[in-house]
Amino acid sequence: MLYFISSSVLDTASRDNLGYDGTKRYMSKIVAYLRASTDKQDIQNQKYEILDYANRRGMKIDEWMGITISSRKTTKQRRIDELLETLESADTLIVTELSRLGRSTAEVVGLVNQLIASQIRLIVLKQNLDLNQHDMSSKIVTTIFSLLAELERDLISLRTKEALAAKRAAGIRLGKRPGTVQASKFDIQRERIEELLHLGVSVRRIASKHLGLKSHNGLSTYIKKRKIGRPLSK
Repeated sequence: MLYFISSSVLDTASRDNLGYDGTKRYMSKIVAYLRASTDKQDIQNQKYEILDYANRRGMKIDEWMGITISSRKTTKQRRIDELLETLESADTLIVTELSRLGRSTAEVVGLVNQLIASQIRLIVLKQNLDLNQHDMSSKIVTTIFSLLAELERDLISLRTKEALAAKRAAGIRLGKRPGTVQASKFDIQRERIEELLHLGVSVRRIASKHLGLKSHNGLSTYIKKRKIGRPLSK
């Protein structure tokens, strides 16, 4: 379920929005991003938290962008791509917590760095963060985040290697057993393939004329591994 709430837009630009040369200046906006995995009520709770924060600081939320979806989905499905297209330099993004932005430390760090590089201010309520490009403390925090992301990748790699080593030590064979034949898309056509082969139809012709394939290589491999039999030349 998608949510998108935009504030009303003035019909005419005020004098304050115009530069000395009469051209319209870009007015920075504040965008709030909301995401919950399943519970719609959680979206509302996030909205209330952000509204309370903004009201206490005299801030106005110009746009609300939210969605109820798992963090395992793609950035496009989670509307992160749309969010990045909406935000411009000098804008502010507010979220209730960092986990709303990504499914891993590395992904969150990458997004945070992208926002700061684009001169977009990021406010995270739960972690009490207010990050922008020119603040030294922001640079320190993002550096720490980057180190944590690298540490997370190293730990995942180490756990994987240790698990594999433990299986080898326990005598567990890794990978496919010798001679294992995996399921194939040709299995459902096996009887037809065998019949055509016995009729003397070549593998190339079976692939192109009867199965509609551009190449016969896959079919040839299938026949050899299944030991279906050597087709008669035609």
